[in-house]
Amino acid sequence: MDGKFMQVLGWVATGTAMAMYFSYIPQIAHNLNGDKGDWLQPLVAALNCTLWVTYGYIKKPKSDWPIVVANSPGIFFGLFAFITAL
Repeated sequence: MDGKFMQVLGWVATGTAMAMYFSYIPQIAHNLNGDKGDWLQPLVAALNCTLWVTYGYIKKPKSDWPIVVANSPGIFFGLFAFITAL
């Protein structure tokens, strides 16, 4: 595989990962309306994303920005879904 293909693949995967975390918005809306959803899965997702963002940021010799960008929304939306589900 050439470098250009891998770069495009990385950014496409970034977009789909971000879409996955934005899909928490309906669950958050339901939680806020009193129809509480499960709290465990969003909490685990937020923890997982925190680990991936940390890994991507401290990776040597240079940071892996597709990993950082892809998982950053998961921290916010996962924690928000978790908090609103309580």
